[in-house]
Amino acid sequence: MFCGSSSGGRVEYRTAAQEVGSFLANRGIGVVYGGGKVGLMGAVADAALAAGGNVIGVIPEVLFDKEIGHKGLTQMHVVRNLHERKAMMADLSDGFIALPGGYGTMEEICEVITWSQLSLHRKPCGFLNVAGYWDPMIEMFDQAVREQFLKPQNRGIVLVDDDVEVLLTKMASWIPDGEPKWISTAER
Repeated sequence: MFCGSSSGGRVEYRTAAQEVGSFLANRGIGVVYGGGKVGLMGAVADAALAAGGNVIGVIPEVLFDKEIGHKGLTQMHVVRNLHERKAMMADLSDGFIALPGGYGTMEEICEVITWSQLSLHRKPCGFLNVAGYWDPMIEMFDQAVREQFLKPQNRGIVLVDDDVEVLLTKMASWIPDGEPKWISTAER
């Protein structure tokens, strides 16, 4: 799960984060996320925990030390830096969802999309498009196809919906080239 350490400017963002956390927990799907207790990150984690879910956080020392780290998770991994965080989150995850967020959220989801394009993993990548938040980014992906910087089949890596249940259904059925797999960071 990639999402903002802020709650954003609309109540719909926090509501969606809470709904996603509850939805995943109620279906027995664990949450792997950035380990924060604030913003949408905290809302997802708290809702999943309240619904009896398994929540794993991965946070760099510098952020945990600033007391941003969530202390009530099922499991917390404190790592040295952001690179280790992203690699561990990818290793622990079976798929990736981006909720609204800023630069970090955008960078993290685009990185795992790129890893999929390069066949470093075969895990679904989805955007939960709350209140149209991701519309400009999705349009940019479409523009990259039109301008021939992105192949149409690679544009298909990006799954989008404004309903978490529909998005997860799309993600569950998206398995390119057979079984989903992750090539561990040690193998790269």
